[in-house]
Amino acid sequence: MNKSSMHRIAVAWPKFLLPVVVFLLVLVTWEVLVRWLEIHKVILPPPSDVLSEMVRERWTLLRGAWITLQSAAAGLLCSALVGSLVAMIFSQSSWLRLSFYPYVIFLQTVPIVAIAPLLILWFGNEFRTVVLVSCIISIFPIISNVTSGLLSINENLRDLFRMQSASRWQTLIKLRIPAAIPQLILGLRVSSGLAVIGAIVGEFFVGDRGAYEGLGTIITARQGNLKTASMIGAVIACTLLGLALLFCVQLLNRWILKRWTQGVGFESDH
Repeated sequence: MNKSSMHRIAVAWPKFLLPVVVFLLVLVTWEVLVRWLEIHKVILPPPSDVLSEMVRERWTLLRGAWITLQSAAAGLLCSALVGSLVAMIFSQSSWLRLSFYPYVIFLQTVPIVAIAPLLILWFGNEFRTVVLVSCIISIFPIISNVTSGLLSINENLRDLFRMQSASRWQTLIKLRIPAAIPQLILGLRVSSGLAVIGAIVGEFFVGDRGAYEGLGTIITARQGNLKTASMIGAVIACTLLGLALLFCVQLLNRWILKRWTQGVGFESDH
């Protein structure tokens, strides 16, 4: 192992170790306080009970996580496709952008819990409804970032395309879209977490009324049965699912940047 590798390890290990130490301290404090104050397990169970419930219901949680992951991934994919298409339209027409972008912002400000019941009424207690809720809540960062990337191009490059008499379509395909790729990845980072939140919110409203057993449905069912430890275990599973989806987006980011930087002759550190 060379000095460079040892230096990277010496710099990186505190970033990993310190959060783990804080996490363990929180768990120990939680366990001690719950038992010392004799808090009822329905109000706040100790972490040992939560872990026990997660182990006991591991297959239920894994199945629910898989279902929620499908909904969140489908919602994220839809938001990426639709959001990028809307952004491309906005980049080609300033009057369309000025006319409709305020409504995009308005859609972002409307609480999803206010429109989710309507969506379920219109589309039913099905997978597509949860995907739609996930898409709606995660689409704004895509539209915002991709629009910014499509419009923020180098003036010299734009002048070069004009000198070559490039059409609007050629400029979009060969200049604007490649320039917007980093902004798309940035939008996906934000939207990945929102997609999971949207899927879980959709599952809250689907509840036990449909043939749907995602993590949000599990949380709703455990809440009705006052199984707090099991409910907290499902919440932890939701958190891990969000982190997993974000990790996948990070891998996609590294892969795209690697191909991108190889094309211009240097290696990325990101």
